[in-house]
Amino acid sequence: MNATDPAAALGGARLLPVLTVPDTATAGPLADALAAGGATCAEVTFRTPGAERVLKEMAAHGGLTLGAGTVLTPEQAERAVAAGARFVVSPGFDEEVVARCRELAVPVVPGIATATELMRALRAGLDTVKLFPAEPLGGPRTLRALAAPFSGARFVPTGGIEASGMAAYLADPAVLAVGGSWMATPAHLERGDYDEIRRLTADAVDRSTR
Repeated sequence: MNATDPAAALGGARLLPVLTVPDTATAGPLADALAAGGATCAEVTFRTPGAERVLKEMAAHGGLTLGAGTVLTPEQAERAVAAGARFVVSPGFDEEVVARCRELAVPVVPGIATATELMRALRAGLDTVKLFPAEPLGGPRTLRALAAPFSGARFVPTGGIEASGMAAYLADPAVLAVGGSWMATPAHLERGDYDEIRRLTADAVDRSTR
């Protein structure tokens, strides 16, 4: 696998915790809790002012492969990689973001919601996309319908997925990994409930390997 392959970046992980971290002071304890629960990678969303610092601090932990999510512009992609992101995730397909990630030699997983968007991504030379928002779009049934005509496509479904819904996605061979935020929510972080983050992560990791 080459350096721009999302599967290589995820290291075979079937679970991708998606993190929105309002307080940068929680980055270190959060990384500890996720790693203790068995997670090997995570996505830090660029939805908060301190996202770059969170990326840097969590990357310094050493136990997780960190990616950047909610990347909307080429400039954000540059900042994310400089902060330690090993892969980039976007909610939609943007040619300029994809091109900049290729220049930076970092895997990029753009979001798609329709067959037309998937075709654009495939024409751009990508084979892995994020189905977003997965649950509102129809969940595993929609994923199967999209995957059927495009046998080479791989998916990272994200958006509204809970622990109980993981298995239905992972049963599809087109699914590379499942993204979810239930393991470590802003509410968990506000309470400092790292034991619960560890417990939920361990449960999710177990579900992803069954």
